[in-house]
Amino acid sequence: MSLPAASRLLRSALRTQLVPVANVASKPAKHNITAGEQAIALTVMFVTILGPSGWILSHLEDYKKKQ
Repeated sequence: MSLPAASRLLRSALRTQLVPVANVASKPAKHNITAGEQAIALTVMFVTILGPSGWILSHLEDYKKKQ
């Protein structure tokens, strides 16, 4: 590859890219969520994500044993 071709590739890679502006509009929420609903949602997410990994870690010694 010649020097001018390599410099052209580098210039095109370093040129700033134009990114289109997102059409985001902020509006008030349609439904208000109470603190109780938020607590229930966080609890469900916590149990869903950490429950299986906690089960595996608590039974790790059982899984290590060869049967």
